[in-house]
Amino acid sequence: MVRRIFVAPAPTGWSVRSEGFENMLFLSGAKAESTARNLAEKIAFSGEYAEVQVHLRDGSLAGRFVCSPSSVAGLDLGAAL
Repeated sequence: MVRRIFVAPAPTGWSVRSEGFENMLFLSGAKAESTARNLAEKIAFSGEYAEVQVHLRDGSLAGRFVCSPSSVAGLDLGAAL
């Protein structure tokens, strides 16, 4: 199973949403994307695949980031976050 995390424009900034946690709002798209990537790494660290999808203001997909459990093996995410 892949946990998907979405970064998308919101009326007052940028939202980060996914199943399993409350939506978060940020004024900065960069901060929203950074938070989404950190969440993906934590999810992968727990053994699940995670995918971040970043959408532009026009709704189009700007990019995606996939994090696999093996890609974070050995990382100390507590120290990095």
